[in-house]
Amino acid sequence: MSGRVGDLSRQQDEILTEFRGRIQDILPNLPAQHDHYLLRWLRARSFNVQKAEIMIRKHVEFRRKMKVDSIISDWKPPEVIEKYVSGGMCGYDREGSPIWYDVIGPLDPKGLLLSATKQDFLKTKIRHTEMLQRECRRQSEKLGKNIEAITLIYDCEGLGLKHIWKPAIEAYGEILTMFEENYPEGLKRVFLIKAPKMFPMAYNLIKHFLCEETRRKIIVLGSNWQEVLRNHIDPDQLPVVYGGTLTDPDGDPRCRTMLKYGGTVPRSYYVQDSVKVQYDNSVTISRGSIFQLEYDVSAPSSLLRWQFASDGADIGFGVYRRTKEGLQKVAEMLQVLPSERYNAHLVPEDSCLTCPEAGVYVLCFDNSYSILQSKKVSYNVEVLPPSDGQTQSPHRRGD
Repeated sequence: MSGRVGDLSRQQDEILTEFRGRIQDILPNLPAQHDHYLLRWLRARSFNVQKAEIMIRKHVEFRRKMKVDSIISDWKPPEVIEKYVSGGMCGYDREGSPIWYDVIGPLDPKGLLLSATKQDFLKTKIRHTEMLQRECRRQSEKLGKNIEAITLIYDCEGLGLKHIWKPAIEAYGEILTMFEENYPEGLKRVFLIKAPKMFPMAYNLIKHFLCEETRRKIIVLGSNWQEVLRNHIDPDQLPVVYGGTLTDPDGDPRCRTMLKYGGTVPRSYYVQDSVKVQYDNSVTISRGSIFQLEYDVSAPSSLLRWQFASDGADIGFGVYRRTKEGLQKVAEMLQVLPSERYNAHLVPEDSCLTCPEAGVYVLCFDNSYSILQSKKVSYNVEVLPPSDGQTQSPHRRGD
């Protein structure tokens, strides 16, 4: 049995009922509550109800922390991403699923990562995915059948050494991991076209981020790729440049109103060239180590702001709040901002958070994942009171 609505074994049907019962408390926080949606999580974990429950509960927390429900309306990517990240949604396949294009050749990975933070790229991909999920729901209503996955066309023409730059591969890997963990069964199929000779090397660098089911959906097409695409996509839904008859209203065969083609990022966007931050403090964090900064925040709704840059490689960073006096490990503290690896050696980080409660807040720089390299981190931290009072000098309790 396929594990889909209308094609469930009796055991699968019982597991679905159990799954729904176990997650009753979080159902209102999910974007959908119908069986089609819940079965995606069960299929992703081979109908292991315990694993599926862990996965979907993590997704609810992900939606809360990343403000996913409002990301389309309330957040816009930086201008450099809007202008120079290529690809887009264009047309529908023969079953009515939206089609997304990733156009690799024109991408300038280094220029983009020098101009925006990795978190901006992650949020952009979340926003794109949510837009595609919304389009799937519209298609479901329009066609009267369940549409839950997209067709992806991956145009590899022009793939070169610049695209396998290590920080770019790491950033892409984090995006793939995010997609796999939070949008199971979101891909129907992936058509990979115009792959150059170096494609196998590039694929080997990222394939371990993909689950086996996703790998099976990747179809590498040969010289007859246009014919194969037309077998799955009506010509009037396929741009002329990809073998169909679809054009922009002005006759553009590349459909530039729907698809972006990127290009080299002008140096004027580079953060390192345009922003010179003077840091008050610096520290060298040994390989395999963490470095903690503790600040007393005396009033709720105070603003805790930080700026930091690392030398040579990325650095992990997260914010926690102590929950008891005395010695307390980071793992025992309340997580306020999840620890992530920041490309602060490329783009200085400048961010803040509103402290929901008074207390001791711990800024944790994490180099525990690095087994070879120490990291020098330069940083500023300040605490802003909730009223219109003067900026407080951060009261640091110790490193």
